[in-house]
Amino acid sequence: MLDDRKLAVLRAIVEDYVSTNEPVGSKALADRHNLNVSPATVRNDMAALEEQGYITQPHTSAGRVPTDKGYRLFVDKLSQIKPLSGAERRAIETFLAGAVDLDDVVTRTVRLLAQLTRQVAVVQYPALSQSTVRHLELVPLTDRRVMFVLITNTGRVEQRVIELPERIEESRIAHLRAMLNACLDGCGLSQVPDQVSDLPQRLPVEDRPAAATILSVLLETLVERHDEKIVFAGAANLAGADFTTGLRDVLEALEEQVVLMRLLGETSDMPTTLTVRIGSENPYTGLRGTSLVATGYGSGARLGVLGPTRMDYPVTMGAVRAVARYVSQILAAS
Repeated sequence: MLDDRKLAVLRAIVEDYVSTNEPVGSKALADRHNLNVSPATVRNDMAALEEQGYITQPHTSAGRVPTDKGYRLFVDKLSQIKPLSGAERRAIETFLAGAVDLDDVVTRTVRLLAQLTRQVAVVQYPALSQSTVRHLELVPLTDRRVMFVLITNTGRVEQRVIELPERIEESRIAHLRAMLNACLDGCGLSQVPDQVSDLPQRLPVEDRPAAATILSVLLETLVERHDEKIVFAGAANLAGADFTTGLRDVLEALEEQVVLMRLLGETSDMPTTLTVRIGSENPYTGLRGTSLVATGYGSGARLGVLGPTRMDYPVTMGAVRAVARYVSQILAAS
């Protein structure tokens, strides 16, 4: 373990390198930071940090830059994640509160994260398999057509226009809607098929064809794999960033939905905990020059940002945590 002085030197190196993108020398550290030691002592501490693998010298006669190990210790020893300002918090709340449905929430969230962090933002849709039914609506459009609307506790709204096999009066549609809501309110989506299996037999014979058609659409909706959907934004923020694996490798990895799903999934051992995966800790070759900051939101979904290992970790971690909390509150209240 490093003593407090060497930790202070490492912290100063990380902060200066993130700020300037230039290797950091001992004189610069002594001039810019109140370390209360001589430049010679700083040089000795830097030599010890380099010997233990926390910093490295990219070129002869150059200053030092943090290694993945150095960034990891810096993150692990962070005493405070930089909080957002009151103005930033109000802007986030106002921006996200204007969303009209889950798709809009996700779109706004990914754009907001990319703008706040100047990194690539990645947002996973809430999994339908972990959701429950909040409400089911049947809206008559004509005497043989209805709008089917399924609303889940995670804020997802699924809607379909259904052509019925025969004409049906609005009063009978209202009765079927009431029975479906009584049967499914609060029901986990994975339990819906069992809950509705005998519903047609409980209806008058004349309503069974319409009920069978509506239930067929309901079950088709549930088997769609929305939980495998991921969106990202801010790829342009990577322009000019330094990656040991190359920008092309990073962009190709971002295009692979499976890679992003696994990347977020591997940070989900503790859903509400902020997880930081740095450089070589990433198992995907194309992303080993990047760091991922991620956390959970809503009902089992994940969001985060991906960027070069030379990122402002306190600011990024604070933004990811704050946005996840706001999104969770909006979905819970919707």
